[in-house]
Amino acid sequence: MILRRFLFLVCALSAGCHATQSAPVTTPSPPAARSATLPDSLVWVQRSAEYYAAVIQVYRQATVRVEQQAPSRPPGTWAVVLDADETILSNLQYQIERVGLGYSSESWAAWVRRREATPLPGAAAFLARVHQLGGRIAIVTNRLESECTDTIALFKTLALAFDAMLCRPDKAPSDKTPRFEAVEAGTTPAGNTPLDVVAFVGDNILDFPGLNQKLRQAGQAAYGEFGVKYFLLPNPMYGSWQEVR
Repeated sequence: MILRRFLFLVCALSAGCHATQSAPVTTPSPPAARSATLPDSLVWVQRSAEYYAAVIQVYRQATVRVEQQAPSRPPGTWAVVLDADETILSNLQYQIERVGLGYSSESWAAWVRRREATPLPGAAAFLARVHQLGGRIAIVTNRLESECTDTIALFKTLALAFDAMLCRPDKAPSDKTPRFEAVEAGTTPAGNTPLDVVAFVGDNILDFPGLNQKLRQAGQAAYGEFGVKYFLLPNPMYGSWQEVR
């Protein structure tokens, strides 16, 4: 016992012993270390409470809209139109994987085949509520027709309700107007009679009929449908705004 106490005292007074007793060095966890290399736009989507709150807020507002509109319309006579990517589905993981590499049609097609996009908060509940109220759901996405099978499969796996998945025909323009008009005319699987579209939900100004980036110069009055019939989710990662010069 005396010898043990003597050794402890020697150790306590020894600089070398202090070095061995120093606090362990901690390193950032892999996610934190990875986030440090990401652009702020991705970090904001990945980690901020503000992004999550904004998405929830938009879907709550859209739900109020359909709950107000449904009682005056017979079931099956009205619809909502939504974009898919960054509106219903989050592709944040794809964006993270492509940092420093950029977008390519080949990498995007491979990502779609992986079926790993995740639902945005509030999206599934909103879609379910539309069906509960008697509305139809048309997904108008610029995912290519060749990517549509995987997209439909993912929606079903995630239990995301829809009546029509209107992908962009391969090699066709990205303009969604013809598909918007087809939904309203009742010539899509969403309905075989004309449908009154009571809400549009998207993350890009092009997800709304007749609008583009020129709206920015049109004045505040031009935004009258936003928060009423048009519901815009935030997307700082990519979009038609990147083409504005």
